[in-house]
Amino acid sequence: MSTQRRNNIAVINGHPDAESYCTALTASYVKGAAGSGASVREISLGSLQFNPNLQYGYRQRTELEPDLLAAQEIIRWADHLVFIYPLWWGTVPGILKGFIDRVFLPGFAFQTRPNSQLWDKLLTGKSARMVVTMDSPPWYFKLVHRSAGHTVMKRGILQFSGVNPVKITNIGPVKPSTAEQRDRWLQTVHDLGARRL
Repeated sequence: MSTQRRNNIAVINGHPDAESYCTALTASYVKGAAGSGASVREISLGSLQFNPNLQYGYRQRTELEPDLLAAQEIIRWADHLVFIYPLWWGTVPGILKGFIDRVFLPGFAFQTRPNSQLWDKLLTGKSARMVVTMDSPPWYFKLVHRSAGHTVMKRGILQFSGVNPVKITNIGPVKPSTAEQRDRWLQTVHDLGARRL
């Protein structure tokens, strides 16, 4: 997909803490993308008001809060989705998983077919990037954990819904990193935004 089609970019900050390094990475990506002329809208999960629990599963409808309805509109609008979040227990933070459970619903992200194992992918035509911070070295996460959390997010959620391609940028290990290293990562993410990747 060329950058020409990535004119509308939604950046989802999946860290609940507004003072986190993920928030700094989000700001850096947004600055780079906006500077390239893209239209950028940000969804900061820590500032949204919603219940992350899909209380009844799909048996009974759980009405969407206004913040989640607004998030769905941003995702519909976007050509490119950027998820920036920390790796916690090998996967996404609870608030991001709850956001996905509540927002990526049948009729919005996918639709099952009657009497069939097949489904319709309703977010086809969008691309995505996952920017994931971690305290373990990325090679360790890949070798020992076989990137399990990435696989769920990429294949089980985004590609299941039709989002493709999905690219991944690993940032880490963050905890022992120097200020200079963190500045380099901020520049890397800024450059991704400037290239609308």
